[in-house]
Amino acid sequence: MTAEFKNEPLTDFSQPQNRKAFEAALDKVEGELGVEHPLILGGERVKVGRTFDSINPAKPSQSIGKFQSATTREAELAITAAERAFEIWKRESPARRADLLFRAAAILRERKHEFSARMVLEVGKSWAEADGDTAEAIDFLEFYGREALRYAAEQPLTRVPGEKNELRYIPLGVGLAVSPWNFPLAIMAGMTTAAVVTGNTVILKPSSDAPAIAYRFVLALEEAGMPPGVVNFLTGSGGAIGDFLVESPRIRFVSFTGSKEVGLRVNEKSAQPRPGQIWIKRVVAEMGGKDFILVDETADVEAAAAGIVAAAFGYQGQKCSACSRAIVHRKVYETLLQKVVEKTRALTVGATTSAAVNVGPVINAGAEKKILQYIETGKQEGRLVAGGEKAPGEGFFIQPTVFADVKPDSRIAREEIFGPVLAILPTSSFEEGVKMANQSEYGLTGSLYSRDRKRLEQAREELHVGNLYLNRKCTGALVGVHPFGGFNMSGTDSKAGGRDYLLLFLQAKSISEAV
Repeated sequence: MTAEFKNEPLTDFSQPQNRKAFEAALDKVEGELGVEHPLILGGERVKVGRTFDSINPAKPSQSIGKFQSATTREAELAITAAERAFEIWKRESPARRADLLFRAAAILRERKHEFSARMVLEVGKSWAEADGDTAEAIDFLEFYGREALRYAAEQPLTRVPGEKNELRYIPLGVGLAVSPWNFPLAIMAGMTTAAVVTGNTVILKPSSDAPAIAYRFVLALEEAGMPPGVVNFLTGSGGAIGDFLVESPRIRFVSFTGSKEVGLRVNEKSAQPRPGQIWIKRVVAEMGGKDFILVDETADVEAAAAGIVAAAFGYQGQKCSACSRAIVHRKVYETLLQKVVEKTRALTVGATTSAAVNVGPVINAGAEKKILQYIETGKQEGRLVAGGEKAPGEGFFIQPTVFADVKPDSRIAREEIFGPVLAILPTSSFEEGVKMANQSEYGLTGSLYSRDRKRLEQAREELHVGNLYLNRKCTGALVGVHPFGGFNMSGTDSKAGGRDYLLLFLQAKSISEAV
């Protein structure tokens, strides 16, 4: 019998042996950089003669590795390989598919620091952020394996005389998983294996900013016993192969995590049936947020300030759940603002190969340019109280930046920046604060700090986000504990890591037999 699910513990880097082990993993991974990686299509290693480099955002002159720039030809091969594998994989027992995930989880657990070290180098995560990402990937594998067994069990139905009735959940078919760079292991692994464990086959198209981590994960799946063609690794620009894959009548579903703009495009194109298409294509989308932490006059101001800074600047604010708006009651505004500024200025910026660094680089030159432009806008829309500049160094480093006295209708209070920029908005009442919090096209995460029980209950009803936190920060969702997904333009409220998620990759078949 499968043991009860438990979240993977995080590494305590205050322990010397853990620091030493992580440093060794960094050395090992750094010795493996710069090599060329193939596509993996139906188990075959394929090179196309055109490559791009994944780079270290803390040291852009350093290549993490060379990856294939696939064309529509390779995309077509990937679809064909996935179709062939589906005819066999869909008939595989749920127990064997779940066991594949459990074996893959064991491999990740054994090489945890190596996977985390790759995230330090390829996407600029701090040690703690990378370790949390790897732990979450292990959680997804363990949780979804157990969920697949639950869906495969006998489903409760009302019994009637003269009939034998059953309900089976069956897979959809060939899917496309478009994964992001900000959680390049956890989200990528969760999207991919949720589809696989339910009997589907997948074309995995990782972000071009994080292909090395995805490649290593596919190798781990192969080592765990994944048959050829069940997951096909396809790299290249979205402009070259993205629309082709999304529009293909042979693709049954698209699982997407990324920006609102791209997500809406995926949804629009998926909704248009193409010649030969015999299904309504399913889209599972998570598209970001403009998340808030609301602080009323009764709150523990020290705890609120710590939560705001952790949520705003953890992984450089490059989380869809990051706090980019702090809405603070005027009675505690100045006190909280001072604490936030002090804690922000205490953060260290630099290459995250050092355990002492809190804030690493943003992901690439385009992101750096966009964030710095928002900072210049913020200087016109609010009072700059911390940061506000590019930080020193070769990489894409930006100072953690705080703007005070921001108005709700300003750009930096409305638009997703996806970087280390925090807007602090004053409010005169709890009711006004709730209204300001909900004044967004997004609805992913939010938090309220308050000691007032009535307000905590009111927040449960009135704050319109998919993940609401009370007296804690708005980041750090745990698999099985905080099913994750948002409302409005934040996506389809997919609730990754929850009991509903696998249903998005299944369809129910009702069977009745006269007896």
